Amino acid sequence: MTPLYEDEPVFYDLNYVTITRDPRTRLVVAIGGDPRAAGILQTAGGFHAASGAAHDYHRLPHHLPVEEQRHGASAGAHALLLAGYSVHLDPALNTLATPDGDRQAARRYLDRLAERGRAAETDRDVAALLAEIAAPDEGLLPQLVQSLISTWATWGERRREAGLDEDPAEQLMETTSRLSDHARRITRIRDHAARRPLPAGAAPGPAVTPPAPSSAPPARRR
Repeated sequence: MTPLYEDEPVFYDLNYVTITRDPRTRLVVAIGGDPRAAGILQTAGGFHAASGAAHDYHRLPHHLPVEEQRHGASAGAHALLLAGYSVHLDPALNTLATPDGDRQAARRYLDRLAERGRAAETDRDVAALLAEIAAPDEGLLPQLVQSLISTWATWGERRREAGLDEDPAEQLMETTSRLSDHARRITRIRDHAARRPLPAGAAPGPAVTPPAPSSAPPARRR
């Protein structure tokens, strides 16, 4: 369908109720169903009726916080399922399953890494494992560092604006910096493990002194 307005979502399949986030407008919309389904969406999920170029649909209010969007979408979908409707709910909006599923998947992945570590028989096996843990950008530790940086930045700003002591946030910043240093050290260890072993009888090269632990940058006091 062709939208009447630039901020109106575009959708096509109306055979059952679909609750999803429109990729262009970022609105959480519910498509399909009948007047009874519309009432359930409004009462259970907080959806509003909206008019499209060819079909009416429902949407959550503009500028609703993401977690409230997820709760509204999940509540509406659950109520529709209980009423006997066929529903597709975008997994990213599903508060009933997604967080726990993600957590369990992460635990399974970490368990597999531990099993690979115990089963590693060569230096190259170890190198491959350490690459997954500490590789720049894509490794587990660098991604964790990025999550902590985001947490520190918003937390520190909020405490500063509220006139509160920023020391806890600055401690998190220092700890995050040290974790980043450790990730780089693990990468250097991984590079050493990945080197091809010397042939039998070859003379080893000069010993290299391991790098000293780098210190975290001093916390800035404001």
